[in-house]
Amino acid sequence: MINRRGVLALTLAGTLALAACGGGTPAEGGGPVKITVWSWKPASEGLAAVAKDFERANPGIKVDVQAVGNPAIWDKITIGMAAGGKGLADVLHIGIDYLPGYMDKFPGGLADLRKLGADRYKDAFAEGLWPTVTGKDGGVYAMPWEVNPVGFFYRADLFEKAGVDPEKIATWDDAIAAGRTLKEKTGAYLIGLNKPAAGGMDMDFYQSLLQQQGAFYFNRQGEVTLAAPPAVQAMTLIKKMNDAGIVADTSGENTAKQLISGGKLAVLPWAAWAVSYIPEMRPEQKGKWRVMQPPAVTAGGKRAAIVNSTHLAVSGTSPHQTEAFRFVEYALTRPEVITKVYKEGGVFPALTAAYADPVFTAPQPYFGGQPALKTFVDALTEGADATYYSGDYARALKIANDAQTKVLLKNADPAAALTEAATLLSQQTNRKLAR
Repeated sequence: MINRRGVLALTLAGTLALAACGGGTPAEGGGPVKITVWSWKPASEGLAAVAKDFERANPGIKVDVQAVGNPAIWDKITIGMAAGGKGLADVLHIGIDYLPGYMDKFPGGLADLRKLGADRYKDAFAEGLWPTVTGKDGGVYAMPWEVNPVGFFYRADLFEKAGVDPEKIATWDDAIAAGRTLKEKTGAYLIGLNKPAAGGMDMDFYQSLLQQQGAFYFNRQGEVTLAAPPAVQAMTLIKKMNDAGIVADTSGENTAKQLISGGKLAVLPWAAWAVSYIPEMRPEQKGKWRVMQPPAVTAGGKRAAIVNSTHLAVSGTSPHQTEAFRFVEYALTRPEVITKVYKEGGVFPALTAAYADPVFTAPQPYFGGQPALKTFVDALTEGADATYYSGDYARALKIANDAQTKVLLKNADPAAALTEAATLLSQQTNRKLAR
């Protein structure tokens, strides 16, 4: 699951010591080729579960899946990239927030998978993903693995107590009206946000509102869109919620978990990973939660949005790129294999052919017998727009973060705060402001 987002430290100064790590080992004496895969738990457990199957089908290749950890993996990959690819694993698990930076800052750091036949899979994955793994040169630098469409997880018991029908919430303005009733009748807030906006995940909700509108901090041309109408609309909705007193402040360690435990958050606008995470976090609330697609930003607007995704790439310096890609291809493009990866590692697959498996339509007791995963399958069927993170995502995230803090804590005007933010982002990145 992706419930983290660290700073993309792609500019390294001083002397960096390479951490001990294993790349592909050349076969000796005619023995099998060994390829190493870096990932993190629980996703790594899914890959490890199919690695043995792959080895049986490919007796000349051995696969070593290593759970490097998250966020440790980002330092390890970045250090290896900065050192010209030395010490990198053959296969790298990379989040979409890091991938564009690696492609931009380290040309040749990732293998162009077109040369190994990746292009034949461009229509096999959820809409909106393939453009994000394609470089400016047309190269394909990763294969989609995990996709996380946004969901609207809600406490059915609180909605019932308040007399609010969630099926009638079509827009976020409808949700704000419902939030007022929920707060009055149950004492629960609609959503929670870290109002000081410490970073990372604290901006996921704002970003999802952008993505529902097919927008983000940058457009496909790389221009800054942080002050464009969709950005202002999204921040204005957040201000409306805050002004209505229906946004809880989740700053502070474990504050959000305590609010959820106490029934003080009626809605969690989280992504597909939460289908497994919420039951693990609050097993005693079994039967109380439901999920639906989020409301649209505007009436008749799109409800689907891919808030984040992860991918498997092959190191540009791997001596075993063919074998590495063969494993990536095996793990990510066969429905029966990627479904096994999902069942073992809890990573919602990007491969659309996988959704025919009964697991994605099965009733789930925790969600009152609702087939919770089908909500996300339906969202992906509707289709989501591609999000262009760019190599300057970390700067954009920090600047947008600061703007949201001003709106939530200082009552700043959203348009004014975002105009200032967009100008600063343009100055810091030498990117044009979108017109």
